[in-house]
Amino acid sequence: MSNGVVDQKPEMKLAANGNSVVAVSQRLRLNPNTDHQPESYEDLKLEFSHFLFSSLERYLPPSMINEPRETKVKYMLQILLRYSPQGERNRFQRHKEYRQKIISNYQPLHRELYNMHPTNFFVPSFLKAISENKEESFRKIITEPSPGILTFELLQPRFCEMLLAEVDNFEKWVRETKFRIMRPNTMNKYGAVLDDFGLETMLDRLMEDFIQPISRVFFPEVGGSTLDSHHGFVVEYGIDRDVDLGFHVDDSEVTLNVCVGKQFTGGELFFRGVRCEKHVNTGTQSEEVLDYSHVPGRAVIHRGRHRHGARATTSGHRLNLLLWCRSSVFRELKKYQREFPEFCGECQRLKKERQRQSISAIKVEVLKKPGDTPS
Repeated sequence: MSNGVVDQKPEMKLAANGNSVVAVSQRLRLNPNTDHQPESYEDLKLEFSHFLFSSLERYLPPSMINEPRETKVKYMLQILLRYSPQGERNRFQRHKEYRQKIISNYQPLHRELYNMHPTNFFVPSFLKAISENKEESFRKIITEPSPGILTFELLQPRFCEMLLAEVDNFEKWVRETKFRIMRPNTMNKYGAVLDDFGLETMLDRLMEDFIQPISRVFFPEVGGSTLDSHHGFVVEYGIDRDVDLGFHVDDSEVTLNVCVGKQFTGGELFFRGVRCEKHVNTGTQSEEVLDYSHVPGRAVIHRGRHRHGARATTSGHRLNLLLWCRSSVFRELKKYQREFPEFCGECQRLKKERQRQSISAIKVEVLKKPGDTPS
């Protein structure tokens, strides 16, 4: 290992004209080059979000990081395409066409929602903490009722009212046009994907400028500083909507969950500890149990691997905004992770147990009297 790069059999690097010129390491750096300022890829028509390329660039091998932009794009595409087979890319293209059809026909109710207006969207205490961008500033506004679960005031009432009205307007359009929309995920039958009807750019800004500064401090071990794509949606709960949500983990590195309204009872979130893929169904320790009651405008941020669910909404109507924030860098580097990832509660329990057994065995060996034979 050198310069933070994992050594591996080299592959040929592509020059801008497509010719193979130099052999470079196939893997990304384990640690980002924090002194390097990534280029912008926003002007290019690429299969993937331009945020992915800017984020990945800091992790390029030293021999690649100062190459022309076209060369770096081809190199990073090779990495991204390993996780996106042809069938997935075809699905992505169909989704892109579906999204464009909605945006071309749906008339927004509140156009100011579609661009980021921080002073109109967020409460002053949150904006002050973000502008200072220090851990102590974040801790002044954050409550941490259980390790890894952060809550704080986020949205102004006016923003909540506009978003509720916009979602109602979109649902009305769907009913009137009989347009078949995709729901947020396989677990929710109600709600809408906000990215699909034009809010993608605003949510990109929300993730990059307002969520990432916090996740960089509190969730660095799961890619909190390299968030580069998202899935943004609202879910609706009530007697005539989804009632509850089963125990699950999110397809995200970091999840933002904000109650937008309206009047309701029930619907508490319940958390049961963070787990890696191997241990998602293991038992819960007493210190990992937390129930959280939603308050309109108040946000909850947690790791995507933090197991949770939602209890039944027993009356009224509840709508929540969710942003699943993802890191392509973290997903690439997970292949090289240690045996016991530090974010997994069960891994850490097993690690401590193994250490305890090892210490006990050493004590027995040290205290053994001369001439003793193994029993």
